[in-house]
Amino acid sequence: MQSNTGRATYQANLRQALMAGAVAGIAVDTALYPLDTIKTRFQSKAGFRASGGFRGIYSGLLSAVVGSAPNASLFFVTYEASKRLLGASTESNTPFTYMVAATFGEISACTVRVPTEVIKQRMQIKQFKSTSNAVTNVLRTEGLLGFYRGFLPTVAREIPFTCIQFPLYEYLKTTYGNYKQQRVEPYEAALMGSLAGGVAAAITTPLDVCKTRIMLSKTAREASLIETMRKIITEEGAKKLWAGVGPRVMWISIGGSVFLGVYEKAVKTYTQLHLFA
Repeated sequence: MQSNTGRATYQANLRQALMAGAVAGIAVDTALYPLDTIKTRFQSKAGFRASGGFRGIYSGLLSAVVGSAPNASLFFVTYEASKRLLGASTESNTPFTYMVAATFGEISACTVRVPTEVIKQRMQIKQFKSTSNAVTNVLRTEGLLGFYRGFLPTVAREIPFTCIQFPLYEYLKTTYGNYKQQRVEPYEAALMGSLAGGVAAAITTPLDVCKTRIMLSKTAREASLIETMRKIITEEGAKKLWAGVGPRVMWISIGGSVFLGVYEKAVKTYTQLHLFA
């Protein structure tokens, strides 16, 4: 009986993670899209002004919105499921548990994130005038695999990012929750998500620059992460690896606040209303 109850609770938690993740993903992608566009334009080889400057900062929004819900849902469902598999209870979880669970979450989410990023970023630097035009062009010139250009570099960026962000976020949440001896409120989780996201964003900016360059490249052969990094350093200087660090940290700090705050609020609301139980 206890086993059945535990399984039912676990399944309800996964359904909550699915819906809460979708709500959080859409909220952050739509609210902070202009910052993402500015960051991408700073990182492009052509430079900020040549890529559009502050004009049309919502270019590619449709692609981001379409992918945001399944992307975030996949991450949180995999993250919560992995935590359960790796640790029987929240108390037994360790930073390593959070790192591994978040890594699995990011890999699964990238199956949706990368295709939408490819279209979104090409729209952001004005390569195409419409989403349908971008999709058609990628299919015609690169085939289905063109939508997964930069998949490995994206995963290589997301794994260190999430291995910094989520253990730090969970540590802050657990430590503060123990201090006040009650569950952390969504607005408090939002502040912790902002701090954790900002730290992770700053540290992983060079990987993000390389990922952006690979996705925006028009060459048939996809360069590796190391090859791209070496080329940037040789041709443009090491400083270019930190292009867009300001907008990236701002975007992910605010985004981490919105994303994790909305997620925790949605989970709390679903629990109080006994939805998906």
